[in-house]
Amino acid sequence: MFNTAILGASGYTGAELVRLIATHPQMRISGLSADRKAGQSMGQVFPHLRHLDLPDLQKIDALDFGAVDLVFCALPHATSQAVIAELPMSVKVVDLSADFRLRDAEEYQKWYGGSHDAPELQREAVYGLTEFYREDIRDARLVAGTGCNAATGQYALRPLIAADVIDLDQIIIDLKTGVSGAGRSLKENLLHAELSEGAHAYSVGGSHRHLGEFDQEFSAIAGRPVQVQFTPHLLPANRGILATVYVQGDAGEIYDALADAYEDEPFIHVLPEGEHPSTRHVRGSNFVHIGVVRDRIEGRAIVIAALDNLTKGSSGQALQNANLMLDIEETTGLMLAPVFP
Repeated sequence: MFNTAILGASGYTGAELVRLIATHPQMRISGLSADRKAGQSMGQVFPHLRHLDLPDLQKIDALDFGAVDLVFCALPHATSQAVIAELPMSVKVVDLSADFRLRDAEEYQKWYGGSHDAPELQREAVYGLTEFYREDIRDARLVAGTGCNAATGQYALRPLIAADVIDLDQIIIDLKTGVSGAGRSLKENLLHAELSEGAHAYSVGGSHRHLGEFDQEFSAIAGRPVQVQFTPHLLPANRGILATVYVQGDAGEIYDALADAYEDEPFIHVLPEGEHPSTRHVRGSNFVHIGVVRDRIEGRAIVIAALDNLTKGSSGQALQNANLMLDIEETTGLMLAPVFP
């Protein structure tokens, strides 16, 4: 039995981690931190977790890390760096923020607008897209969880770039995401009256921070610079990401490349040819559904990927990585069926 702590447990990803770990047979939650909600119970902050026997929320400096095997860091961007730098070297860490996703310090400054305060940890961190960094993650002390939008686009495209079956200069990612991806902090544009009954694009024209991950990962696979066109849209839905990716290439070859790449992956399902996924079929789960549709224009195809941004896009991915780091069967605690309807 491994002891874990969740830093930032009062946010959506922290609550999702608690939900998943609560039934994990080889992990227990020995510490929970929050800032403004310190002193409260998780049941007070999240009534849906009231039935669980959990430690109360504390300030980070009040937690005892001496008996903790692994820490999940679900803190806001730009705050994880200093916190993780102070943790004992004996503690393994899965960070859910953006602080360690980009390997190049200059790229971090470009996309996040400030210098990195822990460059040595940035160099140490392993990128946490589990299916493609599995062996590195097993041996890592610090794993950087991916962005949820970045994960969705990569599941659709990485095998295609590696198999050289698409035109690398003609990639368009049109992505829709649920509002929980923006976090739990109060924001005027996320109020029900502002968000419901509509949808809108944001970070249009190449300013979205997850483009840094796309540039880093796709260019590394291709061995030359690859830049995709990416536009995210905010939907009036709590959970889910749907990425519709437009590519140039033979639809049959594209389907075969995806099917071959994910044949043995427990969480990634390539649907039968012609079928396409829906966020409602992966909600609350660690599964990814991918579909390929032949476009009416010869030589073009549409790849569609769906996942739950809080589970496979964040907390489920974090637990999948933690299982590997602790030498636990990778799927443990994560084979929950999606919630439907």
